[in-house]
Amino acid sequence: MLELESDATRRSARQSAPDRGFAIWLTGLSGAGKSTLAQALAERLRSAGAKVEILDGDVVRENLSQGLGFSREDRDTNIRRIAFVTKLLVRNGVVVIVAAISPYRAARDSARAEIGGFVEVHVDCPVPELTRRDTKGLYVRALAGELHGFTGISDPYEEPLAPEVVVHTDRESVDESVEKILAATGLPRA
Repeated sequence: MLELESDATRRSARQSAPDRGFAIWLTGLSGAGKSTLAQALAERLRSAGAKVEILDGDVVRENLSQGLGFSREDRDTNIRRIAFVTKLLVRNGVVVIVAAISPYRAARDSARAEIGGFVEVHVDCPVPELTRRDTKGLYVRALAGELHGFTGISDPYEEPLAPEVVVHTDRESVDESVEKILAATGLPRA
């Protein structure tokens, strides 16, 4: 089942793509598959002739947000920086895939307002599956109270209320999730 906000969103993304670009904003808990989906999605879009850039939350933190911690204020600052760079790229005809936890609705809504063409994708995966996937043991430590401020456990993750797409990485393949996202953008699929 395809979960889309509206046909108007698809038309808006499709119509802005040739001139202006747009953002595909992947949000979800750590380990849900945002970066994996971003890479697969970028590959598919590039093969269809789109100019694509990925802004991965971890990479942005290393390069543009060094010194920021994980307080709400610092997380919001990080998302504002990602949104600003995304806006510049979108304005220049690039399809930007953002893969960032972006835990707070208000920050995502602000990014949407700043960027314009914006497809929000909730990358959903239940905590038991995330714990199973987690090779670093972060979820086990967070659930045991040893790791404070961990999004989705000891710090909130505010799920999107009306994302254009929801993918369920615990029960969908990467290809199935990519197809759902591409259908939402209305872009040609190679």
